[in-house]
Amino acid sequence: MPRAFSVLVFCGALAFPVALCAQNVSDPAAVTLPAGQLAEYVGQYRGTFEPDVIHVVTVCGEALCVEGERMETRELKSESKDHFFVPGIPVRVEFIRDAAGKVTELKTTMAGSRSNGGAATMVRFSDQPEKLNHFREYTRSEEMIPMRDGVKLHVVILRPEGSEHSGEPLPFLMERTPYGVDYESSTSVNASKPELAASGYIFVFGDIRGRYKSEGQFVMNHPIVEHKTKNDVDETTDTNDTVDWLLKNVPNNNGRVGAYGISYPGFLAMMAGINAHPAVKAISPQAPMTNIWIGDDFFHNGAFRETYGFDYVQQLEGQKTDVRVDSNEDTFEFFLKNENFAGAAKSAGMSNLPTAKAFLTQPAYTKFWQAMAVEPHLTKVEVPTLEVGGWWDQEDMWGPQAEYAALEPHDKNHEVFLVLGPWNHGGWVQTTRHLGVVNFGAPTGDTYRKTIEAPFFEKYLKDRQGFDLKDTASFRTGVNRWERYSAWPPKEGFKEAKLYLNADRSLTMTAPGEKGTGGKIATNYSADPKNPVPYRHRPIQSTYGHGSKWRTWLVEDQRFVSGRKDLANFTTPVLDHDVTVTGDVVADLFASTTGTDGDWVVKLIDVYPKDAPDGMGGYQLMIADEILRGRYRNSLEKPEPVKPGEVTEYKWSLHGVDHTFLKGHRIMVEVQSSWFPLYDRNPQTYVPNIMMAPANSYSGQTISIYGSAKYPSHLKFEMPE
Repeated sequence: MPRAFSVLVFCGALAFPVALCAQNVSDPAAVTLPAGQLAEYVGQYRGTFEPDVIHVVTVCGEALCVEGERMETRELKSESKDHFFVPGIPVRVEFIRDAAGKVTELKTTMAGSRSNGGAATMVRFSDQPEKLNHFREYTRSEEMIPMRDGVKLHVVILRPEGSEHSGEPLPFLMERTPYGVDYESSTSVNASKPELAASGYIFVFGDIRGRYKSEGQFVMNHPIVEHKTKNDVDETTDTNDTVDWLLKNVPNNNGRVGAYGISYPGFLAMMAGINAHPAVKAISPQAPMTNIWIGDDFFHNGAFRETYGFDYVQQLEGQKTDVRVDSNEDTFEFFLKNENFAGAAKSAGMSNLPTAKAFLTQPAYTKFWQAMAVEPHLTKVEVPTLEVGGWWDQEDMWGPQAEYAALEPHDKNHEVFLVLGPWNHGGWVQTTRHLGVVNFGAPTGDTYRKTIEAPFFEKYLKDRQGFDLKDTASFRTGVNRWERYSAWPPKEGFKEAKLYLNADRSLTMTAPGEKGTGGKIATNYSADPKNPVPYRHRPIQSTYGHGSKWRTWLVEDQRFVSGRKDLANFTTPVLDHDVTVTGDVVADLFASTTGTDGDWVVKLIDVYPKDAPDGMGGYQLMIADEILRGRYRNSLEKPEPVKPGEVTEYKWSLHGVDHTFLKGHRIMVEVQSSWFPLYDRNPQTYVPNIMMAPANSYSGQTISIYGSAKYPSHLKFEMPE
């Protein structure tokens, strides 16, 4: 995923997307206000939605200045009394007064043609300013580092001012990325990594091969190759060559290197831990792209993530630098009218891009995709590893748990750690209590960074005390508290439990009898791929396009689809006690279709009571969810048709959770046959390649979900004893 989420600037700190800040908007004419009037605005302001975000306003010369703990000092110039702007950034600030004329709030809005008219409000709680910004100054340099095959890779090096020739030798902390590093500076590292910047490292940010200022040919998720000659290169060799050069050429280093990164950089951080250079002492793959066919960016259990693959491949492979796909058209309509991915790719002129070509010609789990998979290489723990993931990661939720699971059996020295929190993709870098409208009661990302991430790197790179995580830290949602476990999924103090999907659409923890429930053994619905179920509220914008809700779609209220007739809901009565679901949730579905293929989407949902506070009455929050393409039920490599009318078992993981359904809530399981256009439509008629399915192959079918002693459809999970 692009790095924009991790760069905190003034507008980003006030909940405006960083991309909007880059608009070319002309500054209004500035006026000079009397010093006494400027003094009326001085003080501390707290966010109304995010109360942990505090800004301080002071007078600086003939203008105001604003700063925050994670925000550099920015000048505010006045347009008129109470109205200010940030030079060079399309943000407008209005100070609000009470009836007595005292300034009580500041309100920020976004200017420019791409603004949605959004606003953020902060309440003044003190008229005494306080210094919040304690940024550590870093000096910046750039280098082109030669690799073993002669290709040179571009890096930006940031180190604490004055540390080149004095003070204690410092370790390196390295992030390699395909998203560009030119913007990295003393300000960006302090704003996006405040705890690490305060501790002091030699930060190294590198453009990977073939991207931005680096030479060579870019290969998406470059497979690890056999290293027989100097020309046999991959991300492990490029990492090792970079480390070797840094140790020899950057003065006053302590000989230790850490690697970290989120998403694609998370994949690259894991590469630092495979065939690791002896100087690499700690890595933190965060939301890493681990297996892009089984459970990460491009496919999930064989179902193609159409909108994401369409946008991301154009962004990375269409040119050497990022160009975002940003369409004004509802992508639901766009992909529907183009029938299949081949049609959509042709309309965008992207069919010959390397990864798009692989989508079109190799939809199954072929050797091409298998070669990109990381987990087969994790056969030993070479470096202490901190895996990080979010419960609502819209891109790489699978990766951190899969890497942890692969490494854990080999972790003899207990140096593999896992952190799972209430975040979307990379959400732990932010200071926020929320994901969308869901409030978790505390800035969980701050807690993670201060008590786990910073101490982890200090322990292994600086020999400092303070890192006390034994294995897994998990934020249990619902009750909103951190739990620590000796393994993931936890076993001690937990027992297996099942939720059964009954034919009367009830959901129980007791298994159905031979005759099902109420004399019924199955419930039916009709699914028509010509009218697919949308995965989020329409209109559906491009993944990273203007106004996109992509980053929070997994916490959207599911009531927008739960009333449809082309799916099935199974619900418990109102709970008379708390029910905690922990660990891997496995769907075990017994079902039939009148077609010869089909997709199966299962969602575990927390249904809030109607009188829930903070506008959450009746809210339907997805807790776990996943899709399985029916043709891959027996083999990921060899798809096969489904036999019409035959009851078939479909079993797959909805991934890990740690959630308490509170007393007064209800538990819902929703089953549907499409999730469009995030996932391409299954024609429900078997064709060799869905990417090129002809229009006449898309046909409506009847779906039956069984619930009986013989066919007990259920979800399996762990719960406290």
